[in-house]
Amino acid sequence: MLSISPPLRYNINVKVKEIFAKAILTKTAISGFDYCINPYVGCGHGCRYCYASFMKRFTGHLEPWGEFIDVKVNAPDLLKKQLKRAKQGVVAFGTVTDVYQPIEKKYQLTRKCLEALLENQFPVNLLTRSSLCMRDIDLFKQFKNIEVGLSITTHDEIVKKIFEPSSPSISTRIGALRALHEEGIQTFAFIGPMLPLDPKPMVTMLDGLIDEVLIDRMNYPNKVKSIYYKAKLDKYLEDDYFHIAGKELKERFEKKGVSVSMIF
Repeated sequence: MLSISPPLRYNINVKVKEIFAKAILTKTAISGFDYCINPYVGCGHGCRYCYASFMKRFTGHLEPWGEFIDVKVNAPDLLKKQLKRAKQGVVAFGTVTDVYQPIEKKYQLTRKCLEALLENQFPVNLLTRSSLCMRDIDLFKQFKNIEVGLSITTHDEIVKKIFEPSSPSISTRIGALRALHEEGIQTFAFIGPMLPLDPKPMVTMLDGLIDEVLIDRMNYPNKVKSIYYKAKLDKYLEDDYFHIAGKELKERFEKKGVSVSMIF
């Protein structure tokens, strides 16, 4: 990928650079999906446990994860070209970035890519932490096959601030799910990784807003072990917590008729 502009400051913490990408519609081995689209490299949310930080091994960034974003400014035009020869398949949006992080307000790459996919009616699965996704409800409603999910890792805003310091609040994510669901869009919640949470209020919070829920444990404990210990939350790193809380979440959601997928 070639830089086409000098770095600019998106905000006080995040360095933004515009680049040209060589491909945007990428084949993926993720089960259930055929392709993935990531219009950005890096993510301003800066979640402290994020697995996608491995991308730094390939991009050469020296900044800490969460403090850089490369913008693939040619993504929509490139996607249109790739779609001319691509076989129909399910497209996952945002496998190593959040496609609705704040910079999307300026560049609108996700929206423009969705418009290109809509012309070809490619099935879409989209996961985000941001209520900015509500901006594109008009597009979502035109897809024959689309699922839109919000990543909600805990019911507790204080816990959220510890592990996801720059990400949108839980309340705004719940609001986004409510708006999507009311518009008849297929919605899901991704409770992964399971941060410290209480299953009962977690399920109550999502009641009536989702068609499906996916649940996963913390798979990268060594990245965040010190954070858990400092916050005196280390009991939430034990295997028993994930299995007991995960089982309770599953049972409570299923009682409400919500389909549950346990990923661990």
